[in-house]
Amino acid sequence: MCQQQLVQLHKNLDKLKALDLDVDTYIISSDSPEEQEMLYNEIERVLGESLPIISDPDLNMIDHMGMKNGQVAHRGYGLLDENGNVVFQTKNDHWGEEIEQTLSEIKEEYQNMK
Repeated sequence: MCQQQLVQLHKNLDKLKALDLDVDTYIISSDSPEEQEMLYNEIERVLGESLPIISDPDLNMIDHMGMKNGQVAHRGYGLLDENGNVVFQTKNDHWGEEIEQTLSEIKEEYQNMK
């Protein structure tokens, strides 16, 4: 996941929380756990908090989400239901910069799954 998108997400966590969705939110990345820890700590230090990061170096979860792009992951976001089924996913390199559109889609898809 691009650091710029992560910064945008974390700067807008209040907007994500304001959606008042009953979901757990994670960042999934193919980076190693050691790289993840450094990134998590830096985000928390600079922005005050960080979402949990799931390390997926073999791209298993990323593939399950339909976000695998060869040996790397597409940037984007998605939603799983309580059984781990993909409700939706969106590939978008600029989802953090387009946070209002991103949040709108997440809210709509969440409401559609109920």
